[in-house]
Amino acid sequence: MAERVQARSREALARLRAASDRAERPLSFMEVCGTHTTAAFRLGLPSLMPENVRLLSGPGCPVCVTAQGDIDLLIALALDHRVTLCTYGDMLRVPGRRGSLAKARARGADLRVVYSSLDAVRLAAAEPERQLVFAAVGFETTAPATAAAVETARRLGLTNFSVLASHKRVMPALEALAASPELALDGFLLPGHVSVILGSEVYRPLVEARHLPCVIGGFEEALMLVALAELAEQAVDGRAELVNLYPEAVRPRGNRVAQDLLERVFEPAEVPWRGLSRIPESGLVLRAAYADFDATRRFGLLRAEDREPAGCICGAVITAAATPHDCRLFGTACTPIDPIGPCMVSSEGTCQAWFKYRGMPEPVLEPEPSTQIASPA
Repeated sequence: MAERVQARSREALARLRAASDRAERPLSFMEVCGTHTTAAFRLGLPSLMPENVRLLSGPGCPVCVTAQGDIDLLIALALDHRVTLCTYGDMLRVPGRRGSLAKARARGADLRVVYSSLDAVRLAAAEPERQLVFAAVGFETTAPATAAAVETARRLGLTNFSVLASHKRVMPALEALAASPELALDGFLLPGHVSVILGSEVYRPLVEARHLPCVIGGFEEALMLVALAELAEQAVDGRAELVNLYPEAVRPRGNRVAQDLLERVFEPAEVPWRGLSRIPESGLVLRAAYADFDATRRFGLLRAEDREPAGCICGAVITAAATPHDCRLFGTACTPIDPIGPCMVSSEGTCQAWFKYRGMPEPVLEPEPSTQIASPA
């Protein structure tokens, strides 16, 4: 099995190099999934790219794209409103204006780390005397679980459960990135996890309206290299096609049950992103029928102006306008042990991936120089 995987990786790398040899200009492809970002650096893929091919990391880390104002609201809930705040573990150390959630817990805040949104519902049912708020972050991958939690809480008649919804939608962000003249992208390596929910056909407008190659790929070295080879061949041939190279998980129409759940509970809205400002219909907010479960409404919360930590360029990093090495804080004042920006906090953040894997002495895959596979006609 390992030998077959290595053989497929070498074949894909040969295809990528053959396509790059035919390119008349540099090519730029963006992976927009945090898991792809981490996998790429862990596998040493950037060091395998031909000199005229750039692999850019996009806004695929849920923690990283959560606006600073949302982080500040969570800390205000924990410290000022004295709620029981339930959150996923990777949100704990994201810095806000008043410190992080971890520091708020050290100051007496009731903070619970949960592994699912339904864990938060169970806690609310078990402690009816406490107001419990679930910090709902992530893309369409995790949003259906939040929707299920809200519906469950309503069915159980819980009046002490609410959510601070900071969910994001992938497609509006991709449209914004595709339209950026500064990036001048030649194609997207599309996210596998989100695509399981949304389906492959949701990306069709990027191909048809933007004439941009789009490939859905898996997360292992061979799968990522095959996807990059496909993108490079399309770019140099002047083609723009939607190709699903992850068919075992991604269907054309996606998961209809999850989509219907999202449609019932949420509606699209203009929301702020870190690094991308406000994007129309790029967020998911609770519909009016579920307004009683909206923590911003229940506690009368007001968002402050978004403001990055001093010296932090996470907003530029997650939109590929800069690399972590462009940040004067990277690896000195800002490290995974003592992070200043969210890109260094999250395990899917570009800065943490650079810190952990950039400068690896050898890539995982060592191609055979003699291997030459012709690009398919």
